[in-house]
Amino acid sequence: MQTFDVVVVGAGAAGLFCAGVAGQRGLKVLVLDHSAKVAEKVRISGGGRANFTNRDIDVRQPHKHFVGANPHFCRSALSRYTAADFIDLVQKHGIPFHEKHKGQLFCDRSAGDLIDMLLAECDAGGVDRRQPCGVQAVRLSADGGYELDTDQGPVQTAKLVIATGGLSIPAIGATDFGFRIARQFGLRTVEPRPGLVPLTFDGAAWAPYADLAGLALPVLIETGDKKNRIVFAEDLLFTHRGLSGPAVLQISSYWQAGTPIRINLAPEVDLPAALTEAKQRSRKLLANELAQWVPARLADAWVAQDPDWQRPVMECSDKALARLAERLARWELVPTGTEGYKKAEVTLGGVDTRDLSQQSMESKQPGLYFIGEVVDVTGWLGGYNFQWAWASAHACAMAL
Repeated sequence: MQTFDVVVVGAGAAGLFCAGVAGQRGLKVLVLDHSAKVAEKVRISGGGRANFTNRDIDVRQPHKHFVGANPHFCRSALSRYTAADFIDLVQKHGIPFHEKHKGQLFCDRSAGDLIDMLLAECDAGGVDRRQPCGVQAVRLSADGGYELDTDQGPVQTAKLVIATGGLSIPAIGATDFGFRIARQFGLRTVEPRPGLVPLTFDGAAWAPYADLAGLALPVLIETGDKKNRIVFAEDLLFTHRGLSGPAVLQISSYWQAGTPIRINLAPEVDLPAALTEAKQRSRKLLANELAQWVPARLADAWVAQDPDWQRPVMECSDKALARLAERLARWELVPTGTEGYKKAEVTLGGVDTRDLSQQSMESKQPGLYFIGEVVDVTGWLGGYNFQWAWASAHACAMAL
């Protein structure tokens, strides 16, 4: 039976970073992962360039960009290990990066640079890594530590860190291991569901829009009402089965099944005024006029739905134009579901933060820690989830 100060299960962003920091602080650390490759989610993120953090995180109120039963939980870790701290590390390793928009930082070359950095940090801390190496069982040892039965023999440790992520993208090895361990030791979990995920619609109802697959445009998208209303200004993408793009991925984390989303397809234009003005001067078909403000394919699909709109704009009644403007500015539709975990970038829900310390990420079960995506903390699209991985990992490593 080999003995370690710390065993980290999960060689993703949070697990590797935690192991590296803990190892460099003098602890004997082992990282286990059932996949042959490390950090596959890092590798495929951001189109292969890893949107590794976001400059715009407000450490005084980081919960503005995070979802969970208690979004304030993440404040402590995020304020102690900030985006600036991680940027310093990236620069120390000489990794070139750029800002895309809205504070989103990406590697210039590829996400591989980031993975190499995490592995170099582990090497600097003398971390022992084993993979592929599955864990069959975890139990308490007589001295209050933990014993693990692994594919490469039994190990024991005083501290066990679970960094196994959520259920999203099973093709690269996602499992429910972390949730199972939490439940085994009597910790509460918040029911997981796909987050940052495309939305789908009923086949017949979606038929008028199915031919728009591949079309993208900037929109305002919202869901919820009154106190719970949330709005994003992002790009929308039509797909064969529904809607995707940053706008929809963002809203999906807040959307509740059975409720509508509302989309303004021409947020930059005062459509009622623009259409009234066009009626005074133009002999063009309404669809052709509309194509100034929304993509032509969308304009065609829209006017095809009402005979009152299939004529020159000057021949359209004021009522018909007002109806069109209203529908384009407030397209309300109820998704039938999502594309599920296979397309979800993250998992909402996870280990209940009421059972974790926001200072150390230690659970109510002494010596058992949870970090990263396995916890009920989910960030917006745009580098927020990676920053939670780094910050929760760092808070944990410092406490170990």
